[in-house]
Amino acid sequence: MLRRKSKAVRVGNKWIGGDHPILVQSMTNTSTEDPESTAKQVQELWEAGSEIVRITVNTREAAAAVPQIVSLLEKQGVDCPLVGDFHYNGHLLLTEYKDCARLLAKYRINPGNVGRGDRHDDNFRRMIEVALENDKPVRIGVNWGSLDQDLLARMMDENAKLATPLDAEEVLIEAIVQSATESAALAESYGMKSEKIILSAKVSEVQDLITVYGKLAERCDYALHLGLTEAGMGSKGIVASTAALSVLLCKGIGDTIRASLTPEPGASRNLEVTVCQQILQSLGIRSFSPQVTACPGCGRTTSTLFQELAKEIQDYLVLQRPRWKEKYEGFEDLKVAVMGCIVNGPGESKHADIGISLPGTGEDPRAPVYIDGNHVTTLSGAELVADFIKLLDKYVEQRYTVRKIESTVG
Repeated sequence: MLRRKSKAVRVGNKWIGGDHPILVQSMTNTSTEDPESTAKQVQELWEAGSEIVRITVNTREAAAAVPQIVSLLEKQGVDCPLVGDFHYNGHLLLTEYKDCARLLAKYRINPGNVGRGDRHDDNFRRMIEVALENDKPVRIGVNWGSLDQDLLARMMDENAKLATPLDAEEVLIEAIVQSATESAALAESYGMKSEKIILSAKVSEVQDLITVYGKLAERCDYALHLGLTEAGMGSKGIVASTAALSVLLCKGIGDTIRASLTPEPGASRNLEVTVCQQILQSLGIRSFSPQVTACPGCGRTTSTLFQELAKEIQDYLVLQRPRWKEKYEGFEDLKVAVMGCIVNGPGESKHADIGISLPGTGEDPRAPVYIDGNHVTTLSGAELVADFIKLLDKYVEQRYTVRKIESTVG
């Protein structure tokens, strides 16, 4: 798919936009004032695959904790860029806590809550000045839950005077887009280069998000961060985020993404990382881990053997991923098929890199195995699962290039 051309922005050791890969982002929900718990969660998200992590910086204590968080992460070998999320008092915190401003890789600024009236431009300018002093990029992040009320009121008044006024929702959408683009222009007027600016404009409705980002993509070439804000919990949040982001990504829009999922109480935040990775991999944009194709089952597959094998293979791939990642190049593209009967089993298995077609109800209790589209053997008996895993291991070993280990001699 043709990707929208945007300016490339360097964030710590990562690049966003341009021809660089679309990155996965996430955010902690720990109290930043607690550096140990925050660093621990950043590390967990990073190990799960989050390439950039955002932390809330909302109090003086939180700003003061940033250096310790960075130090703890460095000791663990975590080189994930940290983004500071500022609301209301960012101009004060970034000015007063110079180490915080220096160590963060990027500042997130919400133009809707930097101040009202004259204070809006003054506070916004101060944050841009600190970014310039520290050579940091900024994300100007508009959210319809905290939209600039002065801007919205002005646009509503102007709309009311039109001969044919737009409906309120159309004005709201336009206000979101204008808040982002006007704030970016204001930042540039203060000296910020366009290749230091990332925009986001988040709403919580799928169709509205698609409309907002469609307008943004038409009007600017800033790098864009995508995310459905307050997506929700469980399947609702996953489906809504997937629907919105997939449409935009298929249009070539988006340079970084986040799935803002509400976790179960006490649950890990890693699910939002997994969802983003799966969206990108399902669309064929990036590969993160081997994939298992498995049929859903029907009346022809009353045996649970294919379900058990599919789970065992999936669990095995998850278990082997760290070792394979360290040893092999390109293994993330591996496709494995575990099918349940003769109807689609052989065909799907041939389309995968390696696949097995298990017997359905009433079929011969034998399972043909296909590698690179060719039938190579047929398995049966109590050791069927173990035998297939041996074939899988052998396939990975033979197909993927062993990573070169850089020599330290010299």
